[in-house]
Amino acid sequence: MTAPPITTVVFDADETVVDLSPAVTGALGAVLAEMRRLTPAAEALTVADLAEDWPPVFAAMRAASTLDIRRAALARSLARVGLGAELDHVAEIFFTRRFALSRPFGDVLPALAALRALYTVGFATNGNSRAERCGLAGEFAFEIYAHEGGLPKKPAGEFFAAVVEAAGCVPAAVVHVGDSWEHDVRAARRAGLRAVWLNRTGAPRPPGPPPEGEVRSLAELPDLLAGLGAGRVMAASPDPGAPGAAR
Repeated sequence: MTAPPITTVVFDADETVVDLSPAVTGALGAVLAEMRRLTPAAEALTVADLAEDWPPVFAAMRAASTLDIRRAALARSLARVGLGAELDHVAEIFFTRRFALSRPFGDVLPALAALRALYTVGFATNGNSRAERCGLAGEFAFEIYAHEGGLPKKPAGEFFAAVVEAAGCVPAAVVHVGDSWEHDVRAARRAGLRAVWLNRTGAPRPPGPPPEGEVRSLAELPDLLAGLGAGRVMAASPDPGAPGAAR
């Protein structure tokens, strides 16, 4: 079928427009310094030890808000040295430092400026990275945050329905840009949006139907989108790895 013209470009947050890893590492460093101040038992811990507490908590709480997952990961770290009662205090230190260090990648602001001349530009995230706290205040026409108003996280179809509603157009007129193959490519395409995979590291493309485009840098995005203009034929083949639509 023939695709409608692209009217809207929507960006994932963490590791797409927000350079998250240095911010989290710096925040965990601040947490560790406070833990060491509170108890000598924390002297044996490292930032890597604290970082290791995130994956198992995330795996167990995947559908929960990212705020709750982070607090649970911090609680796990504090429990290592008997500091469980300090969770609220330490969480405040973590988030203060995390947002103080959160910045967009260098290719983000120029790309957004170029795209706003042609498209509605939005921001849609599962995470804690609020645009105004990450050096992105005023950059987007709309912002969508999972768990606000009960909105489920990506890859839920309801998340993308909220994106389309905010965009005020049909799903196929929206291009979703993100670094996660599962959440930003496959899930967006299942919901009827077009998708561009931001593959900053040059990782091998996973199996499954390809996205409409792939870029290593957002500097490449304006030209790629120009090539996806009106009249392009969209693939209608289903994603064989996707769950059934009626669920």
